Amino acid sequence: MSDTPTSVKDGVGTNRQVVRPAATLRQQVIEGLRSCISDMTFKPGDRLIERELCEMLGVSRTLIREALSQLVAEGLVQTIPHKGPIVAVITKNEAKGLYEVRAALEALAGHQFTERASNDQRVALMQALKELAALRNMTSDDGILLFLKQKAKFYDVILEGAGNPVLTEMLRLVHTRVMMLRATTLSQEGRLAESYNEISAIVDAVMRNDADQAAAACKRHVQQAERLAVEVLADIN
Repeated sequence: MSDTPTSVKDGVGTNRQVVRPAATLRQQVIEGLRSCISDMTFKPGDRLIERELCEMLGVSRTLIREALSQLVAEGLVQTIPHKGPIVAVITKNEAKGLYEVRAALEALAGHQFTERASNDQRVALMQALKELAALRNMTSDDGILLFLKQKAKFYDVILEGAGNPVLTEMLRLVHTRVMMLRATTLSQEGRLAESYNEISAIVDAVMRNDADQAAAACKRHVQQAERLAVEVLADIN
């Protein structure tokens, strides 16, 4: 098989073909499917049809099955009898547990960033906040997705400055699992602006070198998101 894949695009026009030698092909497939779940190309409850995934990523069915097995182990995919794999659907109790873990991890990230980040990383954090500010009044679905993507960049800066690879791995998995709920909560009237204000409070504490307050601000931000997510799930159920 050639090292240069042909261009195969998914329904939103994004090229999902994996590029081979940089990482193991299996890991690239796993990360590609994770990305499709986190950016809501595949939504909770969507069927994951092997043939379609093979065509989208340009890899064998064996690799797709191995990747799906890994995502089942991570809780991102569920296998339903007589139906096959689907994107996992989060229950109210699961959501509460995920947000509790997320709050603890983000508080640690905020604390460690404040203690460890370089000046350049602090500048990058301010820039990420500035870019969020430009999106805080968006109301369209596309605007909410843009805000989520920029928020992910904000967390990338936080995690890089925290300098804790284990924390990074754990928090990114939690973020992926709650991504659909995050999009739903941010669609509530006024939530984007509230979310921005909460994130701004995190940055303010960081810039004052107050690690405890940065951690507390991170925790408050997640607790607000949890409250809205539980309300949304209660309405659905």
